[in-house]
Amino acid sequence: MLIDRRLFLLAAPVALAGCTTTGSPRVSQMLPPALDPQYVRMYGAVTDEPFPIPAVDISQIDPRFLRQEVAYSSPYQPGTIVVDPNERFAYLVMANGRALRYGVGVGRQEGFNFRGEGIIARKAEWPRWTPTPDMIAREPERYGPYAGGLAGGPDNPLGPRALYLYKNGRDTYYRLHGTTEPLTIGTMVSSGCIRFINQDIIDLYRRVPTGSRVVVLPATGGAMS
Repeated sequence: MLIDRRLFLLAAPVALAGCTTTGSPRVSQMLPPALDPQYVRMYGAVTDEPFPIPAVDISQIDPRFLRQEVAYSSPYQPGTIVVDPNERFAYLVMANGRALRYGVGVGRQEGFNFRGEGIIARKAEWPRWTPTPDMIAREPERYGPYAGGLAGGPDNPLGPRALYLYKNGRDTYYRLHGTTEPLTIGTMVSSGCIRFINQDIIDLYRRVPTGSRVVVLPATGGAMS
């Protein structure tokens, strides 16, 4: 029987978790995150990038929003990214009713959020950021100075990685990306894009190829308890 290459790539990091410091702890095996050495390593400083990525103070983040493997029943094929704006989670669907779950930040208003399905048509490391015309129109003083774009780097709001969401062959201008504000994960603060902790977007970037399906569930617009 032929083994689907994408399934192998998704399963391999979990199978090798005992041999690496970048695995994703299973919920039932977790210590309190601030005390768990694996989580401390997972969100530690990244020093082998073009720009340094500082460690995350995980004691300041709700443990629900730290990367972990969970049980997840869905109709979606392994390799699909499912974003739930209501719960502030993104799931990378795996085989056998499992998923990798990441905490995310979403649009502060429902009207800012993408809904429906798309594909990852492009991936970029340390991407250039350019605010959309709508963003500039809404907040000209904040975004106008960057109308020409901002080169990748530690102050770029896209962080170290971006996954570009397309629909029907066209750029939606929505991204899955990192953040300069990790403590906003789990909140509704963005202009509509899906933000991840920098260490998490690097992890997701490594796991998904271009062409991967993304499903963004409808948001109610309400605050999460």
